[in-house]
Amino acid sequence: MRTRAQVFVYNRSMQLVAELDSESMKRLGEENQSAVALPLTIADARRQPRFKMETDVRVYSRSCGLLEGRTVDISESGIAAMLTLEAPVGEMVELEFTLPSGPVAIHAIVRQKNAFRYGFEFVGSDSVHGVIRRTCRDLALTKLCSAGVETPRREASLSCLYDR
Repeated sequence: MRTRAQVFVYNRSMQLVAELDSESMKRLGEENQSAVALPLTIADARRQPRFKMETDVRVYSRSCGLLEGRTVDISESGIAAMLTLEAPVGEMVELEFTLPSGPVAIHAIVRQKNAFRYGFEFVGSDSVHGVIRRTCRDLALTKLCSAGVETPRREASLSCLYDR
């Protein structure tokens, strides 16, 4: 188990609306008037929060060839996808999928399988990791927006945070 610092963000009704790392919390600004943030240190096998993201994915496997599927969620360290054909756990594959900012290709290791759902851990490319990290940050902010959490700071990429 890995220990990590995490921030839980609650709306006015004290419903959990997001789990953010310290970098994402800084982007929200120093004080958030409509949310209560409780920094906690917890033990969690999952290193990064997951965000729902559904898009087509192509998996290039040395042993199985081209596999096609649909993503379920994404984090800074990996992605989950539903595949109709089997991919061997432990195999290095190449993934191609589209983020809101455009198409990406990245190498990953098949880490787990549960029926047709596969977990992939990203490896390699720092530039693609940067794009994925920004996407996860934007998805976290979008989740806060949709939950009605207001922030005092403007984010140019998210119009829902403008002068609410």
